[in-house]
Amino acid sequence: MKTKTWTTILSIPALCGLVLLAGCGKKEETAEQPAATPAAAPAATPIDPATAATVSGTVKFEGAAPAAQKIDMSQDPACKGANTAEAVVASGGHLANVFVYVKEGLGGRTFDIPKEAATLDQSGCRYHPHVLGVMTGQTVKIVNSDPTTHNIHPTPKDNREWNESQAPKTAPLEKNFAREEILLPVKCNQHPWMKMYVNVVKSPFYAVTGADGKFEIKGLPPGDYTLAFVHEKLGEKDEKVTLAAKDSKTVDETFKP
Repeated sequence: MKTKTWTTILSIPALCGLVLLAGCGKKEETAEQPAATPAAAPAATPIDPATAATVSGTVKFEGAAPAAQKIDMSQDPACKGANTAEAVVASGGHLANVFVYVKEGLGGRTFDIPKEAATLDQSGCRYHPHVLGVMTGQTVKIVNSDPTTHNIHPTPKDNREWNESQAPKTAPLEKNFAREEILLPVKCNQHPWMKMYVNVVKSPFYAVTGADGKFEIKGLPPGDYTLAFVHEKLGEKDEKVTLAAKDSKTVDETFKP
């Protein structure tokens, strides 16, 4: 009887081991999960035009304006006429080519991508405009109005870099930029003096100052905002502004050399 008892006890672990092995060898069946549906783009946040506000102003340049630097374009006979660098364009105390945009204050608002393309022209072996503002995803139509081949080469930090030639009298190139990026440089590999900047933002609330230094941003919902004034050589300055319903406020800025 004693021997029988020990045999039975010793058999129990072996039996448990067989059960565990059977359990480990069995593949657990799980229901197949359906593929996730891509999230739809959020609908644009409506703005009541009856309460929309406007901010405008003038960007000034304090001090003596730097002399325009002449550019030698003789390497390409097709590039005729005078050409000067556009790094700092100041006249009469006003500063051109400043990109002004709403940097903070819009929260989680979303905006429709404009159906109308922004245009970048190559004329006189220069980029026009020198500073361009676009929204993320907006089409940029690139035109070659010159009788020579150009090579458009954006060198971004946060967007995809590309490099494409464009012969005279060919169809416009159509490109876009997927991510926000301020002062995205664009050059021409054929003509090293050709440079410009694209500013990519998520809202339509931006402007570029003209030769008179003026800008205007319309259609803003009431709120507290930070305006950024960005210049390729003189840096960035920020200003706070509070806009009430139907407000119209002036925000000026001054840069020094």
